[in-house]
Amino acid sequence: MTAVALIGGTGLTVLEGLEVLRRDTVDTPWGAPSAPLVHGLVHGCPVVFLARHGPAGTIPPHRVNYRANLSALQEAGARRVIAVNAVGGIRPGLDVPGRLVVPHQIVDYTYGRAHTFFEDDLEHVMHVDFTEPYCQPLRETLIEAGRRAGLEVVGRGVYGATQGPRLETAAEVDRLERDGCDIVGMTGMPEASLARELGLCYAAIALVANAAAGRGPGVLSMEEIERNLREGMRSVRSLLEQAIPLA
Repeated sequence: MTAVALIGGTGLTVLEGLEVLRRDTVDTPWGAPSAPLVHGLVHGCPVVFLARHGPAGTIPPHRVNYRANLSALQEAGARRVIAVNAVGGIRPGLDVPGRLVVPHQIVDYTYGRAHTFFEDDLEHVMHVDFTEPYCQPLRETLIEAGRRAGLEVVGRGVYGATQGPRLETAAEVDRLERDGCDIVGMTGMPEASLARELGLCYAAIALVANAAAGRGPGVLSMEEIERNLREGMRSVRSLLEQAIPLA
């Protein structure tokens, strides 16, 4: 049976409830992935887990080897990839810490990241359709899993992917809102487009850790963000427990 792959973001470097079968340290033509691949079972279903920011959460968003991560998961046999992203909420109603969003669109503001597999030694120029950046059947699975877990999940949202590692200015968040973004994070791209280039079915669960800059009272506190992530990840884990058997 083909395993579902989970990419854990900030706050999810270890998947609780995973019956670990083995850990594989692998290499790829693009270098080493962020962490060993953890193979295991969730409710009897095979899963491959990868910590995006490394086992200790020390790799910043702009230094993640996204190509190696996706390539390693594909080589491990995964065809469906569920990504977990910590985000800031922009639109009213999505600026509440702990809110879960399954985004349907993405806008890329990143730069300088290795963002494609199609660069060298090509027989012809390659393009992939990215009109709908997330896999719709997997999105529907995540939304249904949230319903079964008794969670309030927002089933649509535009993810603005920024460079990081710094947080955005209030003016930048204003621009993101004018561009139609509902949430903002730093790891959504090029992860989503690389998955598309490999033909992987990819969707994301975005956990709102804080109101984006200028959308909440006062200055953003990293302590508060980390506390919100710890609390919110309980909901993410509940959703994943329901999603994995359905995926």
